[in-house]
Amino acid sequence: MRGRTPIPADEVVLSVLIPVYNEKNTIRLILDQVHSVPVRKQVICVNDCSTDGTAEILEALKAEGQIDILIHQPTNRGKGYAIRTAITASTGNVVIVQDADLEYDPADWPQLLEPIIEGKADAVFGSRFLSGPHRVLYFWHSVGNKVLTMASNMFTNLNLTDMETCYKAIRGEVARSLTLTSDRFGFEPEVTARLAARRVRIYEVPISYSGRTYAEGKKINWKDGVAAFWHIVRFNMFPPR
Repeated sequence: MRGRTPIPADEVVLSVLIPVYNEKNTIRLILDQVHSVPVRKQVICVNDCSTDGTAEILEALKAEGQIDILIHQPTNRGKGYAIRTAITASTGNVVIVQDADLEYDPADWPQLLEPIIEGKADAVFGSRFLSGPHRVLYFWHSVGNKVLTMASNMFTNLNLTDMETCYKAIRGEVARSLTLTSDRFGFEPEVTARLAARRVRIYEVPISYSGRTYAEGKKINWKDGVAAFWHIVRFNMFPPR
């Protein structure tokens, strides 16, 4: 894909896409962090039919002006569907997914935005494996992530170190032009496959990471890892028509 022009820093409008499911304990905290980053932003929250009181908290935050667009899903459709819904609603010239669980720190946004602002990249992945500070947790999770990334790289011919990262900053017009179909945790391999197929310029930068334990509310498990292999094959071998 032909290179795009730089985006002056003072013209960046970042659409922050926040899928939310049962995060009543963290949603206010993450929005405080989101608003502490000095960049023009459009905050879009998609409530994926939460059952723990998160919906009411989101409505209060919307009334306080902390959320620009709030969408309530009538049924639980999954993280991928929530992100796709948020992308459709976005208008920023850059979009980024922000999980609501405090594992990823918005303070890392400036380094994710820099290659796009300078006109070097159309998408920037934040890698948890490029020497950024991180909480020490599960060995097999890190092994699984690296194996999935390697499998994805074999199909896409990319040399990513962290395909499964939440932090993917993408030019808005590129993100909104992608054909995405995944409803749940297949979003990461699908968006990676679509970006690779479009031959967009991808950068990686190191980010910090504070992973949660299952007791703290982590939702992804080994079954999602197994499913990810199928998603990698499906989205690379059978692209949308």
